[in-house]
Amino acid sequence: MTAKSAKQNYQKELDKTIESLVVSTTRPSLLLHACCGPCSSYVLEYLANFFDITIFYYNPNIFPKEEYERRLEELKNLLSRFPAAFKNNVKVVEQNYDPEEFYSALEIKNHPEFADEPEKGERCHRCYEFRLKKAYEYAFSHNFEYFCTTLSISPFKDAEKINTIGKELCNSTKNPKWLISDFKKKGGFKRSLELSEEYNLYRQQYCGCVYSKINTEKFRSEHKS
Repeated sequence: MTAKSAKQNYQKELDKTIESLVVSTTRPSLLLHACCGPCSSYVLEYLANFFDITIFYYNPNIFPKEEYERRLEELKNLLSRFPAAFKNNVKVVEQNYDPEEFYSALEIKNHPEFADEPEKGERCHRCYEFRLKKAYEYAFSHNFEYFCTTLSISPFKDAEKINTIGKELCNSTKNPKWLISDFKKKGGFKRSLELSEEYNLYRQQYCGCVYSKINTEKFRSEHKS
């Protein structure tokens, strides 16, 4: 079997999970890690009818602090206006903002080469892992049945790595279970763009960290028409 044919179809696995919930009289609890309003929009539209969702906002990677706060406020603003969110009483849990946790997780002092990597490299993989670990710990201590992240909605994020990390975190416990997903599928990313326009959401121009900001600005400067 080739590596390509062995690759998991995360969207089909999510469809199976949702199909199993349609007949249930109760909605399982889901802790959904999120980084911003635009990424959350489609995911909430998709999942809110099947899960009792709490959004987990833990993103000390975002630089600078003003950007972090702007994305958080835009997310809260969306939840107050977005039918899928307020009809289903979606809540937000904000964690501490300490960028040193991000730099420590990257071990950036020992790996200065991470700073120049494009997205989907080792820097990003470590960033997924330390944020998902924090989400898992919160979900476990607060008795959530599932946890997940909106990150896979971006075409610049590695859905395979995200799902691998999530599943490994859940290996030793019954709950929470990792909600397998690849939200960019079934037109998810396109729908998030539509919802961003419809709700006039602020869409950031870089992923979040200082390195993605510098690299994005450098790329745009070099490719100006």
